[in-house]
Formats: sequence, structure tokens, C-alpha cells
Amino acid sequence: MADRGADPAALLSAQWMEKARRDLASAIRLLDGEPPYLDTAVYHCQQAAEKALKGYLAGRGQPLRRVHDLILLLDECTGLHPSFGRLADAAATLTPYGTAFRYPGNVQEPSLPEAREAVEAARSILDLAALRMVRQGQ
Repeated sequence: MADRGADPAALLSAQWMEKARRDLASAIRLLDGEPPYLDTAVYHCQQAAEKALKGYLAGRGQPLRRVHDLILLLDECTGLHPSFGRLADAAATLTPYGTAFRYPGNVQEPSLPEAREAVEAARSILDLAALRMVRQGQ
């Protein structure tokens, strides 16, 4: 049973962050497999970052937009705390992975170094979102 005294924004934020952590863990497992599934791994990296940013915004009581563009979400987070601005390169790296490899076509798979970079980019976004929430008492 849910705690009736729990802050709904904090609860929603925690749920988003748990999903973000699972997406990042999934990406790492997909890279460690034999063979590694690079396309799916980078997709989960984008998802981890998206959910972490939405978790931060939810915790701050902000309305969540149904967008997958990490640059837009990062801009919203930066408006609330300027430290998010340093993650612009990570957001730019990850944003295309939300759609680039989801469907068949003439798209070349990401390389293993690109997938590892995606994991680090996602981790940096998730870590900062979690840190900002902790420092706000969430």
C-alpha cells in the first residue's frame, strides 16, 4: 500500500529514475552479450537518459512532454538548474539513438566504441539527475 503522506512528485520521480536505471543496466547487458546487440544497447541508452531527465522534471513538479528529444528535455532541466547545461554533448549524442536503429532499413549499426560512448553519456545524464534530486531533498 502506498504511503499516504508521500509526495506524489517525489514518488513519480523515483519511478522514472528506476526505469532509467533499468534501461542503462539493460544496455550494459546487451553490450556484454555474445554477440553484443549494439543497436538495441544504444536505444536503451537514449531511453535511460530520457527517463532520467523526465524523472528530474517530475520531481520538480514540471509537466512532462511526450517528446524523445533529449536536447529539448535538457533545456527544460537547465532552466531549473544550470548544471545540466554541461550535458549538451551527451544529449546530442544520444538523441538520434531513440529512433535510428529501431526499424530495419539502410542504417549502419553503431560501432562498439559508439555504443560504449552512449553508455557513458547515458550514465552522465542519469548521475547528474540523481545528484540534483538528492541535493533537493527528493
